[in-house]
Amino acid sequence: MNKVKLVTTQWQREMPDLDLLPMAVVSRLGSATRLITRDYLDPFFKSYGLQHGEFDVLATLRRSGAPYTLGPTKLFETLMISSGGMTNRLDRLEMSDLISRAPNPDDRRGILVSLTENGLELMNRIVPLHVENESRALTTLSREEQKQLDGLLVKLLAGLDQQ
Repeated sequence: MNKVKLVTTQWQREMPDLDLLPMAVVSRLGSATRLITRDYLDPFFKSYGLQHGEFDVLATLRRSGAPYTLGPTKLFETLMISSGGMTNRLDRLEMSDLISRAPNPDDRRGILVSLTENGLELMNRIVPLHVENESRALTTLSREEQKQLDGLLVKLLAGLDQQ
């Protein structure tokens, strides 16, 4: 018996009048996220010498379009992390020659973060592989089921954002 089924079965025995569907759905969402991260995403990023958060920074810069440059504030707002967490990621990526930091010509106190040639080459090479890896994680669902799940998650997230 899987963990969610075990937990809900136990609660159903203890509180038979309780509607446990919300508990089951939320638990399964969390379990799916943890398993995909553990078994697919983290090993993939590690194989390229990256942590998940470092990939997120590089991906944000890459998808911003040429010249693949953003200010740190825009980066940490986009990635929803603290400025301290962003600084640590940027330090590691700069030491790996995947990003560079330069003074912002429009703001004497600010800096700009850019992909280096190495960073751009890495992202151009691994983003398609990353998407293939995510596709492998979803192989138990048909293409139609993936679209259906995506639509349901879009609806759920929109509702949560409004609350």
